[in-house]
Formats: sequence, C-alpha cells, structure tokens
Amino acid sequence: MKNSKSLLAILALLVGASTLTSCKKTKVTDKDGIEYTYVKEGNEKAPNGEFLLYNLQITTASDSVIYSTADQPFPGYLMANDSMTTTNGMDEIFLGLRKGDSIAFESTAKTIFGNNFPPFLKEEDVVKVRLGAFEIMNEEAIQAYFEKVMAAEDVKKAERAKERLVEEDRIIQEYIKEKGLDAKKTESGLYYVIEEEGSGDPVTPGTSMSVDYAGYLLDGTLFDTSIESVAKENDMYNENRPGGYTPLPVSVGMGQVIPGWDEGLLLLKKGSKGKFLIPSPLAYGENGAGAMIPANSVLVFDVNVADVQ
Repeated sequence: MKNSKSLLAILALLVGASTLTSCKKTKVTDKDGIEYTYVKEGNEKAPNGEFLLYNLQITTASDSVIYSTADQPFPGYLMANDSMTTTNGMDEIFLGLRKGDSIAFESTAKTIFGNNFPPFLKEEDVVKVRLGAFEIMNEEAIQAYFEKVMAAEDVKKAERAKERLVEEDRIIQEYIKEKGLDAKKTESGLYYVIEEEGSGDPVTPGTSMSVDYAGYLLDGTLFDTSIESVAKENDMYNENRPGGYTPLPVSVGMGQVIPGWDEGLLLLKKGSKGKFLIPSPLAYGENGAGAMIPANSVLVFDVNVADVQ
C-alpha cells in the first residue's frame, strides 16, 4: 500500500465534502441522533478480524483543524468485529464503515469527543467531521504497511534532525559566548565543559556511574534535578520524588539515557564536574518530554560524577 493512495483518499474526501448536495444519502444514528451524509458510498465490508484503514479530519465550525490523519505518519484503522456493541453515535458510524465510504457530519464537541473534548472547546460548540475509508488489509498486510511507512518516516526524521543540528549549533555557540564558557564540541554535535577533571581510569561503555545533575532549558528554567538544594532553590522540591534526591545510577553507553548523556559521561571520571550542552536530536528531539521539555529543546546539564564502579 503506497502513501500516494492515502493522499488521494484524503483529497477525494476533502474535495467531495466541499460539494455536498441534497441528493446525497443521509442517515441518522440511533444513539446521539448524529445526522451524517454519504459524499460517496462504498460497498466492501471488511471481514471480521481484518482492518479497515481510514482518513479523518475534525475541524471547528470555522474550519480550523483540530485533528487530521493527514498530519500523522499513519492513517486511522480499526479491526472489523460484527459482535462489537455500540455505545454512542460515533461508534455506529465507524463500525458501519465500508471501503470507499466518504462521510461528512457535524455535531457538538460533547457528542464527538465525549468527555475528552479539547480544552479550547465548549461542550456545545459545533465540530465538523470528514471521514473516508480507503483500504482493507489483513494482519500481515497492515503490519508490512506500517513497517514501510515507519521506515520512510525514520528517514524523514533523520533529515529533520540534521537540519536541527545545524540550526541549534548556532544557538549553542551564542549561548557559550554569552556565558563565557570554555566548551568543546564532539563530532556528534554535543558541547561539553570539564570544570573538574576527576581521577581514576577512563570510563568505558558498560561502566556503572552515579551522577548528580541539574537539567535546564536554555532560558534557565530548571526541569529536573537529583540535588535537593537545587530543587528547593528553584521551588521544585518534591518530597515524594521517586528514589528521593540521590545520584542517578547509569550504565554508561548502553542507551539507558539520552544520547547526549551517553556520550558525555564517557568523557568524565570519578569526581568529575562538568556541563553538557545538548542539541535536541541528542536529547528528546521533536517529541519533547512531558510538560517541562518542549519539542526541539536544547538542554543544559550540570553534572557531578559521585561514584564510578
């Protein structure tokens, strides 16, 4: 299954939805009373246990996009199951889909999303839905399809990461100049500062280390620390922090931590103190991490190697 088919399905869905006329077939769900119109009717029902792939777009009444599978690597999919019971009108519409169906409808945010409607909407706000089912696949075929799409997405992601490294290198250099840091750069793009050399043998992959740290965004916002005094100074102390405020145990170079840490810790020894300036592709990338670390964030870590075993 090629991406071009998915794109064509999206285009057909959106173009068709813009040309609705009164001659189109309309139905009403038994639950919730959603009136939905067939822009185009399909005729192939997915056999039980097989998967129906679909494209979906949800917008506000003014056509601002809330969600679209066009923005995702994968289309939506559901496994056909005739014995599944419906609990609301949305269930009825989705479980009744056939390959080739193109459907348009609108209802309230409460009806469309249930209790999980976006916070920027009120439950009575009108929401528009465009839905189109375009392919049926068995389990083997859908797994192969997703693997192919994921491989293509990984290539795109790697290209985006290269672009981010170039852009963020300039940002990090400006930060280094502003702070007057004596930083060195590795081939990967990690910048590091050795503030105290430490002692002992060089660290090798697999070495166990205990590391105290404080992690900051470039604007100085602390997002995490293993040091109790730093947490209190920044009004982030949490008496229920898992494990308390103790050095973090790390098996270095084994993928237990972000790539910037894995590489940076190999440059330190017992007693070393330093600073890592980590571009986002070597940190949490375009996904970010929770509410504290936005997508594509350069991170700054103060690190202190408490022990090496």
